[in-house]
Formats: sequence, structure tokens, C-alpha cells
Amino acid sequence: MTYDIFHLLTEAQSRLDEGFAHLPPAPTHALGEAASDILHQVADRLHDNYPYAHPLYAGQMLKPPHPIARAAYALAMSVNPNNHALDGGRASSAMEIEAVAALAKMFHWPQHLGHLSSGGTFANLEALWVAGQLAPGKAIAASDQAHYTHSRISSVLGLPFLAIPSDDRGRMDLHVLEHLLETQNIGTVVVTLGTTAIGSVDSLDQILTLQKKFHFRIHVDAAYGGYFTLASSLSPETRAAFDAIPQADSIVIDPHKHGLQPYGCGSILFRDPAVGRFYKHDSPYTYFSSKDLHLGEISLECSRAGASAVALWATQQLLPYIPGGIFAQGLEAGHTAALELHRRLTESPHFLAPSSPPQLDIVFWAVNAPTPEASSALAQSIFDEAAKNDLHLALAKLPVRFFPHNTWPDTPSNDAEIKVTCLRSVLMKPEHLLWLDHLWQRLQAAADSQVGSITR
Repeated sequence: MTYDIFHLLTEAQSRLDEGFAHLPPAPTHALGEAASDILHQVADRLHDNYPYAHPLYAGQMLKPPHPIARAAYALAMSVNPNNHALDGGRASSAMEIEAVAALAKMFHWPQHLGHLSSGGTFANLEALWVAGQLAPGKAIAASDQAHYTHSRISSVLGLPFLAIPSDDRGRMDLHVLEHLLETQNIGTVVVTLGTTAIGSVDSLDQILTLQKKFHFRIHVDAAYGGYFTLASSLSPETRAAFDAIPQADSIVIDPHKHGLQPYGCGSILFRDPAVGRFYKHDSPYTYFSSKDLHLGEISLECSRAGASAVALWATQQLLPYIPGGIFAQGLEAGHTAALELHRRLTESPHFLAPSSPPQLDIVFWAVNAPTPEASSALAQSIFDEAAKNDLHLALAKLPVRFFPHNTWPDTPSNDAEIKVTCLRSVLMKPEHLLWLDHLWQRLQAAADSQVGSITR
């Protein structure tokens, strides 16, 4: 038997209200015609969005929250808990501890210290802050394809930042990394498992080998790709990187990306709980009702939405993190869709695809044209034309070296400054596999209208 989300939410709300029915009646905020009119205005204004939840939206990394996450979040908002301290969210704090433990278990960590955050940016800030406490003044190193916030965070923390060049597949160049490690000036290497531009996966297993020689800290930024540790469809080299996660020092993963959660819900986990000593502080009023651990004692953030923990916990109960389970199958469907789209792109006369298939579920491609400049202009035209037919893609300026060296013979592929505007698709919804023919037909139609029968 299936139920409408609003039916389930109404029943659950009644059950929640029963728990406080013994209290004396208190004033409530009644809503009338004015509120109804305002909400209709809100609905009308929200039309000015792309249809993020629909499979025809295949642009940026926007995945709709699961209905149970939406319902649990709304239910929790009746209480509006604050997970900074147990005083503000006893039940939701307990749920957060359990939800974060489920994430740690997914990465095969027998012990951990961690919490939810407002998103990956703040979670990475905490990871690098701890790294800076352990190696004061030493540099943070990350791939030039890592998220741009790592350089910003390093600046905020007053730590040097080194951008390591990436190879032709968007992964950190380990030869350059090793050369820089020899200086003994690097305290932490950020390893990205799923870059936000093209979904590339740094070789964590090989970087761990370097760690044994040079003794630096490894932070894994898996804000986007972390959940793919559950997928069975990964290539052997990608699988090796994910299988090495248990040996990392810290990891960030965003449940509001592949974890089916509303924004904002990120998380930071440390393998060694002893780093909690860096968070210790005294507050004259926040921690007086319990001697148990408060999440505010292991977080740089203060007020945090308890509703995020409730929504994540509820989703985990319905869709546990089990290899081969329904949740894992959804990830595999997106990866399969990306591989199939890449295959079709390689066979199309209109498009230029990279030689290597996608490691996760992000696909990018250029338009077949004599120069990067001409290709970039056509990409913009196809992007606009596809949107008119309700196919929503994304654009990304990427190095020409991500394509075969003979793609544009008159353009030096080793020049890092030369870029081409590409079309990009994030196939992160499980439905994208079923809708791939629809997406492909609309993409082909947009290309036909802009490129015609031009081939190289």
C-alpha cells in the first residue's frame, strides 16, 4: 500500500502533537486569507526556477530530497530543534549521532568523531582547521580540479595553499605531488573523490603510499562522490580509491547531494576521536542540563538545524547504506546512465567526448568545431536551444587537455590557460537511466538545429 506524502505527514503530525497534549493551551498563529494569498504568490514566484526534480533537468548537481526526508524535516520543524546543545534538541541530537555513525560505518570506520554541518564548505573548513592545529604553518595541497573553496579556506586559516596540477583525466598529478612533498612543507593533502567539475577521482590508494614515506595528513573531500563507495559498478582504479578511504584521516560527505536530503546537510568525520580536544571550550549557559556529550562541543558551528538530522535519520531507516540495496542501486543507475551517454557522445558526429569514460555520474563534452573558440560558441547555442525544449544542461569551461591531443591540432594542449566551454550533465537521479533516450533525442535535436550536418 502506498501513501501520499501529505497524508503521512498529517498522521505523523497528529502523533507528535499528542506528546505535548498535556500542556495548557497556548496561543497559536492562525492563518487566514492573507496567508493563503501570500503562499499563492510564493508558488507563482517559485515558477522562476529550473525543474530541478524532473529527469529532464540534467545540469547542475541538484538532486531532489526523498519524500520521507521532506516529511521528516517538515515534522521536525514543528519543534524547530537546534542541535548545538541537548537543551535545544535532545531527540534530534540523538538522531544526528546515529545518522553520523551510519556514515562512518559505510566507510568502515570502527570509531570516529563527527557531526553534521550546513554543507561541505564548512565541513572542509573544520577538517583543515584541525589539520592546521596538528601541523601549524604547514601547507594544504589539493588538485587544481579540487573545489575552489579549499584555497579560500586555507587563506582564512592563514595556511599556505598549493595547487597540484591535474592529469589529462582531471586527477591529481602524483609525480608533481611527490616532488613537492620532498620539501617537507606540506602538512595535509586534500584528496578529492568526485570533483564537482567532471567527477574525477584522485588516486587515494597511491597517495596513501606516499603518506608512508613523507608523513602528511590526508583529508578526503568526498562531498560529492562519497556515497559511491556503495556502488558495485565502478572501474577497478576508481574502486581502489574508494576502498582506501578507511585509512584516511578525515572525510567530508554531503548528504544533500547524493544522500537525498534537503539543503543544507553536510558532514565531517575524523578517524581519530582524540581530535575532539581542539574543540573544547567553556560556555556559561549552553551546557547545563546534561553531562552527556553535546554536539556543540565537537563543532565549530553553533546553531545547526536539528531538522536536518531528523530527515537524514529517517531516510537512512527507509534506505539503509547497504551494498546492493535500493539506495546503492540508485547510485549505480546514475553511473550506468553516464557511461551510456558517454558512449553515444563518442559515436556522434556533432560532439567530442573525452577518451576515458566517466568515473562517477558526471559527463562533459565539447561540440565538434575547428577551434576551441568555435566549439565554445556552439556549446552556448546548443545549451540555449536545449533549454527551449525543456532539456536543461550545464556549461563548464575546461582545459583543452581533457580531450585527445589531436582534437584541435593548432591549439597547444599542454597550455593550462587554454580552455573550451563544454556541455556538462550530472546524471545523479536514478530516473536518468530510464529517461536517457528522451534526453538524447532532445540533445540531438538541439545540435541538429545549431550545427546541422557539419563534421570535422
